[in-house]
Amino acid sequence: MTSPAISKPAAASHHPDSRTCAHPTLRHVGAIARWTLAVLACLWLALCTAVGPLYWDLDNGTLANWNWTNTAIFAGSFIIYLGIILLLVRFAATGHVLPSTLDECWHRFAQRYFSPDQRPGTVPTAANGSKAHTHDAHINASNAAAQPQPYTSHTPQQPSRPRITAQRITAAIAQAFAAAGRWIMRGTDRFWKLALVFFIGWLWIPTTLLAAFGADLRSQIREFAWVWNQWTGLKQPYIGFFSFVPMDVYPTAHYMWPDNPTYLTDQHNVVLTLLYGGAATFSRYLTGSNDAGIVVLAVGQMLFAVFCCAATANRFLNRPWLVKAGLDETSPRFAGPLARFLILLFFLTCPLAVFATISLTKSPLFAFSFVWWFGIWYELTQTWRPVSKRGGRNERHDSAKSTAQSASAPALTAPLRLPRHSLLAFIASTSVMLISAKYAWYIIALQVVLALIADRRRWATYVAALLIPTVLIHGGISFAIASGAIIGGDPIESRGVQLQMIARVAKRNPNGISEEAKKNLSPVFNLDQMADAYSQQDADPVKSSGIQSKKVSYKWRTVTPEDMNNFNKAWLAIVKDNPIIALDALLAKCFGYFNVTDQPYVAMDYYVASDYVQKNSAWIKAYNHQWREQVAQFSRAWGHVPVLGWVAHGNFYVVATLLIGAAEVIRRRWLTLMTHIPLLLLMGVMITAPANNFERHMLPVAFVFGFVVLTYWRDTRRELHAQRVSGERPQRSRANLE
Repeated sequence: MTSPAISKPAAASHHPDSRTCAHPTLRHVGAIARWTLAVLACLWLALCTAVGPLYWDLDNGTLANWNWTNTAIFAGSFIIYLGIILLLVRFAATGHVLPSTLDECWHRFAQRYFSPDQRPGTVPTAANGSKAHTHDAHINASNAAAQPQPYTSHTPQQPSRPRITAQRITAAIAQAFAAAGRWIMRGTDRFWKLALVFFIGWLWIPTTLLAAFGADLRSQIREFAWVWNQWTGLKQPYIGFFSFVPMDVYPTAHYMWPDNPTYLTDQHNVVLTLLYGGAATFSRYLTGSNDAGIVVLAVGQMLFAVFCCAATANRFLNRPWLVKAGLDETSPRFAGPLARFLILLFFLTCPLAVFATISLTKSPLFAFSFVWWFGIWYELTQTWRPVSKRGGRNERHDSAKSTAQSASAPALTAPLRLPRHSLLAFIASTSVMLISAKYAWYIIALQVVLALIADRRRWATYVAALLIPTVLIHGGISFAIASGAIIGGDPIESRGVQLQMIARVAKRNPNGISEEAKKNLSPVFNLDQMADAYSQQDADPVKSSGIQSKKVSYKWRTVTPEDMNNFNKAWLAIVKDNPIIALDALLAKCFGYFNVTDQPYVAMDYYVASDYVQKNSAWIKAYNHQWREQVAQFSRAWGHVPVLGWVAHGNFYVVATLLIGAAEVIRRRWLTLMTHIPLLLLMGVMITAPANNFERHMLPVAFVFGFVVLTYWRDTRRELHAQRVSGERPQRSRANLE
């Protein structure tokens, strides 16, 4: 498998590219298919942007109210998104975004006024190679030296003061930026230096905020307390009309509870429940409250985040394997100071990353382990080697080039093994992903298949780091559920989209539900309670999630597996009879993830100042109580600033990542796309998630966005270098479409 996106040794760059070998008809069909995908992505983003004003009216919003304003928003958004993709593709094909004339003018201007080498007394060189004019003072001095000097007394003359000009000011600014860039490079060229930067930059978070958490942590601590009581021999209620145990809070259908009482569930991932609940129980034993254990967990997660982000930043910014592996890389090994500054700036200032370091929910832990995992995938793709092909393909090259190529060709036949420390990191990151999020095994399973297709010669690496941990962890939890040791999650959790459609129809048009559909749903749901509980932003109330005083929409106490057999049939009948309302329910539940102007339903600052922290904790609430509120309020205020506030929210990075992915499809960077497929799967998770625009679901995409941009830039540099080596001209407009 060959890909123009993967770094190759110089000898491999002469292999013919697939885009020149394909039949013209197949090439045109492929181009149409790739651009169709890009257009569909733009249409989806434009639709989510256009329906925003409709669904911001929580009571009356519907597609039936679509008007010319929404049409204008849709058309304008589509043009903007498609224009961004066109610019990305143009940059990948030509190396610049501006037209050639403007690009040359800009470079001449920057060379003249913003070059750090333009110090006083030097003769700058213009972009075209001609000498530029020197400073007026130096010209006057040279003219004066050439003219005969009249007799004067030996009185010393005052030296002329240098004039302050725009060129001097801009040159000084450029020199300052160059010096800052050198300091940034020196301060981030090793893993331990990056780890120190992250640690110091994030140190204020656990020291002033201590921890951030919500209802999930409280549920896990409560669940483990019931489990501990059972393990210590304390009798507790189980299934009964008057009993209300943790499984009734989630809720989990009673038919899933084993006959032998157990209170340990996989609702919030059983491993995390044991870890969080065990820490809180030990804290109660030592201090009398959960708070000390919670703070220790938050500090531990912050240190884990430091390690993961530093490891991945080191892989992307410094690429340490290039020297060790002896690879001949066409682009510089080290990323520039601007890329380093922007990536570090995001992690150290964006509320998404800052608050996630101490937020004790499963999503931040998964996100940081995903960042670690994502960096190892980058190392794998950058050390990928094509299979050496010999024959008469390179006979057109001169003898010296052919000799050099044949001499280095045997090195391409052996795959480059992943270093031991990277392999161990691959296994560890995969394991943490599996224990922190249930949907992780879907992502990993697909990656196993794609990796074995794209890089089958390193199959042992993928089996050891992906397949075996998945079988052991996911398979072990599944076995424990089947044996009755723990209670699995209720299947109703995965039907959020269907539930929202049924509930919205029950609320907006109850007469639109046929008698047959009501009959099929009656053993599972109370439609009247379902309509009362419906909220377009969140499906949890419809599932009867919550404490004892909740609405009983889902009949989890009495439902049976047989009752669920007709659920899909009833849902499909309701959708057919009420297509607009059903589509409203789908879009209202997920449009915010793909609309940069939509404010989050639950932002990351919620966990910092939630009632569970500020009111219901033992002593955490008294520690910097007002400061915690001020930090959360500042984050909210920043997020509400038009345009500038977009970078503080996850949907901005989701939209931008989707656009870059579309450009990568058009450019046929298949091996790079293989490592970015998990980002697309995570967007699917957002659509099926219980709530709309829930920022913790967007953390993995936001955290790796800077690395995705850097990869796109490097791939572009590599492709342009390959074109120059082969003597090809940069691709123009028609070539871009193919």
